[in-house]
Amino acid sequence: MSTGDGHTPLSGHTLWVGPLGDVEAGVAWDWVQLCPGVVAMADPMCVVTNLRLVDHAGSVLTAWEAARHLTEIVHGLPWQDEVERTLGTACLLN
Repeated sequence: MSTGDGHTPLSGHTLWVGPLGDVEAGVAWDWVQLCPGVVAMADPMCVVTNLRLVDHAGSVLTAWEAARHLTEIVHGLPWQDEVERTLGTACLLN
């Protein structure tokens, strides 16, 4: 996590991992604090994952095709609350 300053906003990375059958699936991305209480994905096109997304025919989606679906997954997670909770805890420690 970058603590930010007058020229650079607070930013960091988040990783969500969970079971998917008998393996662990993970999704990670960078975030940036736009203002106190508001965090957003730094770049919705830069989600990193070990998931392989396929279309209805079973063909693997390209990174470009998968980006929309990965962003939808991220938006479905309560990650912003978790980042804000952690930032609140970090602020209390300083």
